[in-house]
Order: sequence, then structure tokens, then C-alpha cells
Amino acid sequence: MSMRCGFPSTRISPHWTFRPGVPVHAGSRTRLVGRFWRRAFANPGERSPFRIEDGTLRIEAKRDPEGDWQSGLLASVDPDGNGFSQQYGYFEMRAQLPEGPGVWPAFWLIGKDRSKATAEIDVIEFYGDKPDGYSSVVHVWHRDGRHYSRFHRNAVFVEASPGAFHTYGVKVDRNWIRFYFDREFIWKTETQPEHRQPLYILVNLALVDGPTRDATPDPSYMIVDHVRAYRLD
Repeated sequence: MSMRCGFPSTRISPHWTFRPGVPVHAGSRTRLVGRFWRRAFANPGERSPFRIEDGTLRIEAKRDPEGDWQSGLLASVDPDGNGFSQQYGYFEMRAQLPEGPGVWPAFWLIGKDRSKATAEIDVIEFYGDKPDGYSSVVHVWHRDGRHYSRFHRNAVFVEASPGAFHTYGVKVDRNWIRFYFDREFIWKTETQPEHRQPLYILVNLALVDGPTRDATPDPSYMIVDHVRAYRLD
């Protein structure tokens, strides 16, 4: 095991960085438009969205006193690229997802080298407006505007509950990217050249923009039991 992060104490593990100021990832008390709609990712502090409870990490999405939504994102590297990343391996999160319209929790990976393209693996994107399952997506966002994408809808919540603890995993090797739910294989797609590099981990609770946003439960919670990474050797 190359990274093992539980939450046994009242402090967030040093594996994690709170990511302010980068539009793709986070915004510290800043209204953002686009990938994460109009709400802010906040740093720990007076209005921290992060709390340790019974050995788990709680990420809270709620309206702040000004009426704007605020939530949290964790990354395993800082804005300078310092921290945990790994080329190839198995990456896993065990978590309870929030339920209700508008919620958008995610567990995803990004390639460290973004000079020519951004390599992204969305292990799980759960949309509360579509509660019967979640999406797994592989992207390559090229700087010249080209976009490679492969998508799979995992209809696992027809019987299981997103509000219960489940594991969401991905195994990345040179040839294949394989996805797992509760450690059972569900889908694979070919590894692109841009994904053959060290990948870092992100965990966040965001909100979608849509007609149901005003019905989003306030507050909403994502509960993370652990995040782990394993080498292939």
C-alpha cells in the first residue's frame, strides 16, 4: 500500500491539501462558474466544510450567511505539485454519498503534467438528480481544444443505497483503466498515453447547476471513511 489515509483524529491527514485559487479545482471564498457551478470551495477555518466525526471525514455543502453555497475539496498535492501522486496502481475511496437533487460528490484523479493536456479519471461522479447510479469517465483535455472522453453509467443503486458505505475503485496500468464498485469489476477502457504518468487524487462535494438546485438539501454531507492507493508491484 503506497497511501493509506483514514481519519482517526480531529486533524486532517498531511496527505491532503486544501486547494484554493485554481479554477479547475477549487476557489477560496470565490464564486465560480463552469465545472462546479456558482459556489465556493473553502479552506479550513471559521467556516470550514471539513469535520472529523467517529473516525470519518465529513465534507459539508451549505449556504453561507450571504446565501452562497460553500463546500470543500481535498487534493493529494499542493498547487506546486508537492505531495502524493503515483503512476499506475489501484486507487480507492470508501464513502457515504449525500442524497437529494443538486448534489455532486466526486472521487477523481488528475495527471501531474498538464503542459500539453490534462489527463483526468473520474472514478465516481454521483448526480443526486440521477440517483439510480453514478458515472465513471476518462478524459483527455488537450490544450488545442481537442477532447477525448469515454463514459460508463454504473446503475448500481437500483438495489444498493448511495447513502450506505461503499468502495469506489480504479486500477490503472499501461494498457487498461479498470473500474470497481465494492471491489467488483464493472467496466474498463483503454489507457491513453496522457494517463501514463503520475496521477494525484481529489475528493470533493460539489453542486450541479440545473432546475433542481433550489431543492438541494441544505446542508448536505459526504462522509469519507478512507482513501487508499496501492502499487501494482
